[in-house]
Amino acid sequence: MSSTDRQRIERVPGSRRVKLTPAPGTSAEPVPGDEAPADVTGDAASGGASGPNDDRLRQDVPPHY
Repeated sequence: MSSTDRQRIERVPGSRRVKLTPAPGTSAEPVPGDEAPADVTGDAASGGASGPNDDRLRQDVPPHY
């Protein structure tokens, strides 16, 4: 692997931060398989799967509240 095939550190003008250049062979565009469907996340509000104790867990609050 040569030095041109590696990520580089670039300064962000006007900031103390830096950013990395993209790794070779990658892109910043999302791939359709990267996003989880709603039923996998388990969020009942978005139509995902919910278990029998979900309502009780949402109503319970810790004693310090």
